[in-house]
Amino acid sequence: MRTSQITALFTGLLSAILFAPLFAQGPDALSSGSEWTQYRGNLAGTGFSPLTQINQDNVANLDSAWSYSLLANALNTDENPRAPNSQVTPIVVDSVMYLPAADRVIALDPVSGDELWTHRVLESAASRRGVSYWPGDNGFRPRIFYTAGRRLVALDAATGELASEFGDSGEIDMQIPYNSVAMVFENTVIVGANTPRGAEGGIGNARAFDARSGEKVWEFESVPGPGNLGHDTWEGDSWRGRLGANAWPFYFTVDEQRGLIYLPLASPIPFGYGGDRAGNNLFSNSLVAVDIRSGEYHWHFQTIHHDLWDHDPPAPPALFDIEKDGELIPALGVTTKSGYLYLLNRETGDAIFGIEERAVPASDVPGEETSPTQPIPTNPPALARVSFDASDLVTAADTSPEHAAACSQLLANSGNVTNQGPFSPWAYRPNGAGDNTTLLFPGLTGGPNWGGVAFDPASKYAFVFAGDIGSFGWVEESKDGAEYPMQRRGPRPGNFQVTIDGMSLPCQKPPWGTLSAVDTTTGNIAWQQTIGLSEVLSEENQNTGRAGRASAVATAGNLLFIAATDDNRLRALDTMTGQQLWETTLEKRGNANPMTYRGADGNQYVVISATDTLRAFRLP
Repeated sequence: MRTSQITALFTGLLSAILFAPLFAQGPDALSSGSEWTQYRGNLAGTGFSPLTQINQDNVANLDSAWSYSLLANALNTDENPRAPNSQVTPIVVDSVMYLPAADRVIALDPVSGDELWTHRVLESAASRRGVSYWPGDNGFRPRIFYTAGRRLVALDAATGELASEFGDSGEIDMQIPYNSVAMVFENTVIVGANTPRGAEGGIGNARAFDARSGEKVWEFESVPGPGNLGHDTWEGDSWRGRLGANAWPFYFTVDEQRGLIYLPLASPIPFGYGGDRAGNNLFSNSLVAVDIRSGEYHWHFQTIHHDLWDHDPPAPPALFDIEKDGELIPALGVTTKSGYLYLLNRETGDAIFGIEERAVPASDVPGEETSPTQPIPTNPPALARVSFDASDLVTAADTSPEHAAACSQLLANSGNVTNQGPFSPWAYRPNGAGDNTTLLFPGLTGGPNWGGVAFDPASKYAFVFAGDIGSFGWVEESKDGAEYPMQRRGPRPGNFQVTIDGMSLPCQKPPWGTLSAVDTTTGNIAWQQTIGLSEVLSEENQNTGRAGRASAVATAGNLLFIAATDDNRLRALDTMTGQQLWETTLEKRGNANPMTYRGADGNQYVVISATDTLRAFRLP
């Protein structure tokens, strides 16, 4: 262990000398170069690396370099050791890789995968999604921050020991849990909020803490109280104690030049019935830009008014510039589970290619007041399925006779099924009677999810992965004594899919998982590529695509890397066409965003978390 630490120190110093120009440009420039210092590579969240060693000419030769088990350590004596079910994207800073495992936070040598230090997490579990790095300040040594339930913990980046100057001997009680990666900017640590089951209201707010002391710096009120902007969008006292509207994303993004952080805020709870909360319900289902140093509100864009579908923006935006009509526009791209990509001016929140308030179907649930319109981009079009009719039902020619027959039976057994297009309201069953059922697309797992948007500055393409699984549901009266008079219900299982030979297969025509490239200079879709195989089908019908929640990373080698789907593959695609150039089979699913960096040995590595194992690849 000691030898590894000395080696890491030496290689870190060598790296600092070799890449001194990157350090001179600040931490965000560094993270966009040889290393990967943020969850999505840089503060702008572009998921882009300028590395070119691995490129279209040689990616077919990519091979395994090392692996590391994320399972509970052998020293763990728990009767039921924690399974990682990892969604981690590691970070690499100063030639050290940092990440959480099932029962610990670790530092690895990114060239060999050897442990440099281990910090055991004994109380609750560290977030399975990642950690963040603070470079230190005025005598304070660099730190690694991780969340574990309500705890925000600071470690010495060199040793893994608790940074005792932070909070109470190295940690603070955030009061409200956050299950993802804190954003570190200058000397501020920003966290979101997750809504625990059975909690009481008022817990959705993003908060910021001093990276040195742990003192709270600011808190943004996601459900506005009296006298604040947006309060009038909650009828009566429906704002009071409201659950939801929380900032749950895996990470945040920051416009360093403008000092803005972008908060994607979730749906109100309960989401399926909103008769008690008439109005648009700000700032739920909104992207809100606030001053990262003070928490002061700058602008917002609401992606869904009065949400009933839990189709929040699940990831923060990627930040980039768009040249349009001879003008360079500071832009961002943010996705929603409802299937849309919104391209906005990141200074103002204004649409770049137009957004229309389009009429949508009204609910017939007593007391429900759905919004008559919803904001839908004029360009690009939806990147996931947003409607369904009888002609969309899968056929034997699409997949197999067994699958098509099972899907026809599922639809016939699901009652009076309706879909009215985008933002279809939940069907009403008076007193729980009848068989009215809504088939929602995208379903409750959404189209695009937490993987976020990747952006390639050369092609100006934004890349979005979306899955397609429909969900059944309806609204009926609640039982006596319930908090709300109505509740959303659904069958079990509730998705529009069947299981054939142990694999879940959606019941609409493929594709079921698609990576889209959007030309941000026009808003047009440049290409779409089906991602994922359904191997229980005959070979000629296997290329159906598979659903997933993670997304891609882009490199200057004109490559995209993506795992995401449950066919256990890591793939490399051509940035300009989407053509697959390489794939490898993982032991388990890579339900995470890949990342890439240049090691101290001069090699470029690509890393993916495959459920309980971290896998690294490089050229021979």
